[in-house]
Amino acid sequence: EEFYQYEVEEIPAIIRNIPAGYDGGEFVGPWAAQEKWQLEALENDSTQLERRFKCGEDDDGKNIKVKLRHFLRYAEENQDDSPLYIFDSSFENDRKGRQLLKDYTVPSYFSDDLFRLVSESRRPPYRWWLVGPKRSGTCVHIDPLATSAWNTLIVGRKRWVLFPPHLSKSVVKGSGLVRDDEDDEAIHYFSFILKRIKRKATLMKGMPKYKDFCCYEFTQYPGETVYVPNGWWHAVLNITDTIAITQNFCSPRNFDKVWMKTRTGRKRMAWKWLCALEKEYPDLAARAKAMNERDNFAMKYDPVEIEKRERAEQERRAEAKRRREEERKKREEAASSQESSSPDTKGKNECNGNKDEEDVDDDDSGSEDVSGSDDESSSSSSSSSSSSSSSSSSSTEESKRKRSRISSPRSTTETPP
Repeated sequence: EEFYQYEVEEIPAIIRNIPAGYDGGEFVGPWAAQEKWQLEALENDSTQLERRFKCGEDDDGKNIKVKLRHFLRYAEENQDDSPLYIFDSSFENDRKGRQLLKDYTVPSYFSDDLFRLVSESRRPPYRWWLVGPKRSGTCVHIDPLATSAWNTLIVGRKRWVLFPPHLSKSVVKGSGLVRDDEDDEAIHYFSFILKRIKRKATLMKGMPKYKDFCCYEFTQYPGETVYVPNGWWHAVLNITDTIAITQNFCSPRNFDKVWMKTRTGRKRMAWKWLCALEKEYPDLAARAKAMNERDNFAMKYDPVEIEKRERAEQERRAEAKRRREEERKKREEAASSQESSSPDTKGKNECNGNKDEEDVDDDDSGSEDVSGSDDESSSSSSSSSSSSSSSSSSSTEESKRKRSRISSPRSTTETPP
């Protein structure tokens, strides 16, 4: 209960002598791992030597596994700047790996693992057996789903750095401080990037981004257990060859933050988890439901929500069908209206055509004589320019001829002037 205050206030801690058997202020017996996980003991463990452990991923994200026998030989001869690192979470899946589970006990401080209510197949990876050659490690990160973590070291020494949750990702990762030709590896982070981050924080301490900047660096020794609260950024470097065990967990103290992450990050598991909580921890289930109601959050796999979505989908499809039917009827009515009006339109066009033809005939009958008179008038005007006396008589004669033509347009014989 005294330790729970560290959880509530989210304060990192180091607990000593748990593997030696001292847990919760009492002596409960040492871990078998104290002896069986020593490098010399593992080199003679025929069961574990032939088992394959995950030590990385290829460019396609597929696991790279190697027999422990070969990895121990590699670690002994290791000269890599960034060595391979056994970080295996599936050792409970086979008989050889399950032997490791018998070699340690979850410390009483972290026994409230609420994810245990979910089946092993559904819960995300949460425990890892670690074999790290010197210079290997993990770059700065926070643990998934807002979980907290504990890490117990059996062999070797680890260097840690922790940043509080209020610092941004860009600050703790050294955004703008990493050159293009530099690797994103733990050894490089501790050797160069971390120093640049602290130097810049000192120079920019008046800026909001670096307000209340702080970090905690320390070395972990064999027999020590490091507690990392949820949301704390951390990076780890193996100073020597190391062997450790680590687990992520959710307790009633950090439940609220874990629930809000899990309900969106692991939707199916969250629903199964809520059902289990209602039976085992009804108070926590009530808290989860209250948070959902507060945030107006609907759980995807809640049967009530599933029914609502199905009903809404049926209504949507019915509405879409109704609209399609209306559009079809409108098209049919438009086509029918066009067909019924087309004969009248044709008749009107024909009548208009006949009327136009009659107008053309009338125009032609009158324009022929008028044009003729124009030509003659033009001729008369031309001759008047040559003689003024003849123009007067010609004009008179032309006027008589014009009147004669206009009065009897169908005459075939003209009366001479």
